Amino acid sequence: MDLSIDMTQEQTLRVSPTLIAVNQILALSSQELQTAIKQEADENPAFEITEHQTCNLCGEVLKHGICTNCTRRSMSQDSRMSGVDDFSASSLTDSDYGGGSYAGAFSDSDDEFDPVALVASELTMPERLLNELRTVLPGSEMPIADYIIGNLDERGFLAFGVAYLARETGIPAERFERVLRAMQRLGPPGIGATSHQDCLLLQFDYLKQETGEEPPHVRTILESYFVELGEHKYAYIAQKMGISQEQVEAARDYIRTHLTPYPVMNTDDMSLWGSPSKAQYVSPDVIIREVEGALEVEVVESRRFFMRLNPLYNQMANDLRSRSSHYSEEEKRHVQQYVTRAKMFMSNINQRRETMYKIAKTLVEYQEAYLRQGVRHLHPLTRAQVAAVTGLHESTVSRATAGKFVMLPNRQVVPFSDFFTASLSIKDVIKEIIEREGKPMTDREIVTRLKDQGIRVARRTVAKYRSQLGILPSKLR
Repeated sequence: MDLSIDMTQEQTLRVSPTLIAVNQILALSSQELQTAIKQEADENPAFEITEHQTCNLCGEVLKHGICTNCTRRSMSQDSRMSGVDDFSASSLTDSDYGGGSYAGAFSDSDDEFDPVALVASELTMPERLLNELRTVLPGSEMPIADYIIGNLDERGFLAFGVAYLARETGIPAERFERVLRAMQRLGPPGIGATSHQDCLLLQFDYLKQETGEEPPHVRTILESYFVELGEHKYAYIAQKMGISQEQVEAARDYIRTHLTPYPVMNTDDMSLWGSPSKAQYVSPDVIIREVEGALEVEVVESRRFFMRLNPLYNQMANDLRSRSSHYSEEEKRHVQQYVTRAKMFMSNINQRRETMYKIAKTLVEYQEAYLRQGVRHLHPLTRAQVAAVTGLHESTVSRATAGKFVMLPNRQVVPFSDFFTASLSIKDVIKEIIEREGKPMTDREIVTRLKDQGIRVARRTVAKYRSQLGILPSKLR
């Protein structure tokens, strides 16, 4: 045994704090970036921002509470006028980082009319239900409707049964039943159900009314063998009903595909207490627009904020470079710390913008046919291909596009992931085939039709895409 001390040279890869900060900023969506900028302004006295109202749809700075970009486009489309120039959006420039003056002066008055804010502030579902019930119920029944809606939980279930509500209020149960049925006709399928079983049956009745068809055995299984269905006792149900196990499994598949155990399944998209609209208003991170026949890219970034170094801290930082500086060591450390932090933060945002612009520009070049002619012309493209063209790492491309949105020239806002989803074009073809069908086509017949058009996919894939499109099977169409 020998105990000795040796010196060797070796290379190791370490992630610098600067790179970590850059990646964190890059991963933020437009809304998250706005939050980060506000937080930095609160914590860093050397970092200064001014905030303006921006359009919820396109991110353009509002003038007197109105988005001139959206308004001009709307007027152009409605009146078919020509010669209207697109807006020239301002973005952060290098002068904004060096202590330059703020750009522009706009009104932030809360009294200004904002049509976009009006659209975004839609009624909640309870309010919408009450408004719609007023059109079908006499005024004397509205207190009952209000009481029922007040007893719905966040998933749309009626927390207490009609008998309990009638007993608590002293109002006949028949009146509660009548109002509840009216609400269930107007609200989401299954609203006001008292159990999962009740919810599924209400949804089944709704689909039957919409399609005019009733798949065999589904109602009987839901009514008489609900517990056994949940326990996967398919052979037992088949024996009791005198049918085959395959028929039971077919009924199970229908329930899984077309019914949900909750009246309001997705509380993020359609919360009982949130907006009832299925339209989601998301701010695009990148805008692609057509200007004089050419496609241009703009990274929206965060136009509502204009950033700069605080002039006082900028002056103190300059004074520190002179030998005649009279600041104490503690003051020097304070100024250097916060000025360096502010410059680094703004530099990271600038790098985020450049990275996203480079990626978006590459997507425009590869997917120009899709942008001009629609989803049918979407070409297969991977993030690795974009990384190879831009010189970025594939993980950087993924981080820069994840959870972010693009506004297309036709004003549609789509996630970045759409550019990498080749199946969108196939889904569009499937949708068109079904829309033009005379007699409802089975998934196998759709496979044959796709093959005739040079598209080869499996029947199971067609079934999956059809389900994602929200299209019922041929037997229910």
